[in-house]
Amino acid sequence: MSDPHDSHNPPLPPNDPLGSKQPGSYEHPIQAQEVRSVSPGVAAQGAYASSAAANPSTAAPTFVVVPQNPNPFLRWVSWFGWVGLMMCVPIIIGMSVAFKQYFDTSEGVQEKFVSGQAMGNDKIAIVNLEGAIMEGDGFVKRQIDRIRKDDDIRAIVVRINSPGGTISGSDFIYHHLTKLKQERKIPLVVSMGSLAASGGYYVAMAVGDQENSIFAEDTTTTGSIGVIIPHYDLSGLLERMDILDDSIATHPRKQLLSMTRAMSEDHREVLKKYIDQAFSRFKDIVKAGRPKFDRSPLELDAIATGEIFSAQQAVDLGLVDKIGFVEEAVERAAELANLDPKKVRVVTFREQDNLAGALGFQQAPSTQTWNVSGLADLAVPKAYYLLSSLPPLASSWQKSP
Repeated sequence: MSDPHDSHNPPLPPNDPLGSKQPGSYEHPIQAQEVRSVSPGVAAQGAYASSAAANPSTAAPTFVVVPQNPNPFLRWVSWFGWVGLMMCVPIIIGMSVAFKQYFDTSEGVQEKFVSGQAMGNDKIAIVNLEGAIMEGDGFVKRQIDRIRKDDDIRAIVVRINSPGGTISGSDFIYHHLTKLKQERKIPLVVSMGSLAASGGYYVAMAVGDQENSIFAEDTTTTGSIGVIIPHYDLSGLLERMDILDDSIATHPRKQLLSMTRAMSEDHREVLKKYIDQAFSRFKDIVKAGRPKFDRSPLELDAIATGEIFSAQQAVDLGLVDKIGFVEEAVERAAELANLDPKKVRVVTFREQDNLAGALGFQQAPSTQTWNVSGLADLAVPKAYYLLSSLPPLASSWQKSP
């Protein structure tokens, strides 16, 4: 046993807070004051337990925890790191979107499920033709191109809600629908909405000589088979305002349809020959889509006066096959394609949203916009398959896409 008075083992202080130190493990009083890097809660709990074990009457000591200041350099590095990450995220998203668009062959057309079997392999596509037909190579053409690339589409329903438009635009859509039908060897059925007149009816003739292929709703307005070249004579108004048209032209006919002078008989005869050719083309297209008029052309001449017809009148005249909605047109398309209507997937198309629109940042366009360039149409000798007395104004004031 060691001597309690041994100089190498000095006695414990009477109120040593560290208590219960065995001989040989005693720490010098000065060393006991050193700051220890331990958790404040653990240190307090340990010190209190040791003190209570050595001397129950001794109160727990007070500890002061001094937090260390973080390194300023690390704090700035962390801040710049977060800022850099926030800046890189939109850049990465933009690059991925640009990469996707570069290799995108969908022509900005997005397929949308309508009805039928959602997971069906065989599809019937609804092509939408809405509004006045000014140019044929727009959204309708992109829908046609999308169908051409999709072998799962077995039939087409063309949904028409249009008063017609330019003769070139109407013929362009008719041509590409007919070409699609022949290349893919798939049936095409027409469903008329509230209006399918003039150029809209022209496009409907893409069904060819296929029976029971044109459906009109009960309230559909159709017909208006004819051609119009608008002309407005403002010469009287300009005369009252003492305004004179002093234009210089290489030939008087260069000023065909000038609004600043009355139309001469020579000019009228020139334009009459022009629209007669366009009118003859219209009637030939109707004969191709309605074979009964090819056998009886006089019947067509009797109704091709620009007159409009109700759905029932159109059925009675042979311009339309049946009264029915788009659902009946889809069923007929499935029948012609030898498909089960319950197992087919009916789809349509819409213009694909861009990144801003998908994130909700794109401002909604106004319902109507004024196309200033369309004002030039007021003086252009352009023929229309259109149910309207103001075709150029209709092309200038139109809904936003």
